[in-house]
Amino acid sequence: MTRSDALFEARRPAMTGLAYRMLGSRADAEDVVQDAWLRWRKVETGSVADGAAFLNRVVARLCLDRLKSARARREVYVGEWLPEPLVDEDFDAAPGALDADLSVAFLLALERLTPLERAAFLLHDVFDTPFAEVARTLGRGEAACRQLAARARQHVRAERPRYRPSVDEERSLTAAFLLAAMTGDEMSLRNLLAPDVVWHADGGGKVASTLRPVHGLDKAVRLILGIRKKWPAPEGTTARLARINGQPGIVLAQAGTVFQTIGLELVEGRIAAVYTIRNPDKLARLNA
Repeated sequence: MTRSDALFEARRPAMTGLAYRMLGSRADAEDVVQDAWLRWRKVETGSVADGAAFLNRVVARLCLDRLKSARARREVYVGEWLPEPLVDEDFDAAPGALDADLSVAFLLALERLTPLERAAFLLHDVFDTPFAEVARTLGRGEAACRQLAARARQHVRAERPRYRPSVDEERSLTAAFLLAAMTGDEMSLRNLLAPDVVWHADGGGKVASTLRPVHGLDKAVRLILGIRKKWPAPEGTTARLARINGQPGIVLAQAGTVFQTIGLELVEGRIAAVYTIRNPDKLARLNA
């Protein structure tokens, strides 16, 4: 392996992480990194003073190009759009430094930014890129990039998880929620869900799901009980605890094929948000 190849492979996780946060899709992120690889192979290594900065610049620009078509697709998306889930089977894994910036709430906050705001914020605040380099990447002045990042920061600050439960608390609440939902235990659901809980679902118009977020304890409980009654879990369904975008969650499968993931956001001992992914396109990687 050449030094050029070694540098690219060393930077691959960071580039994939940047692209995923920009696009909300692991599949698209990997395509972007592959495109970056093809461009990297054409570069004379000696002509690049800072290979890591160059690669981040290429990835960010490729993502900005892709966001133009992605936004058009999401305008006609059926129901609520949620990012493709990142699943870690090791529930007890210690959280990484960037886990808070993988949460679904945080990624949805990024979706509400302009592409340039998102890029400026991620490059500087999440990936510690100096504003001089951010400016070079975005083709804007440093002052303009500082303003972009500042506006983005105001919008997303509140969406970074501030409450960090212990792994034991996460496991206990997640297992209790799974049992209550599968058995239709209304009292337990009411004790587990926060009064202002929000239920999110993404079926992409390909499978049954709610089309808009469901707000409030009473509506969420009725929804869960209604789903259990109308669409009981198929025979042979298995459920396992996992981390979904760095937070506690559940993976549901039938005959080994994942058909749903459920991510939970916990706040002060209650479940504040539920994120269910049912769109088979977004679960394809889990079944590869």
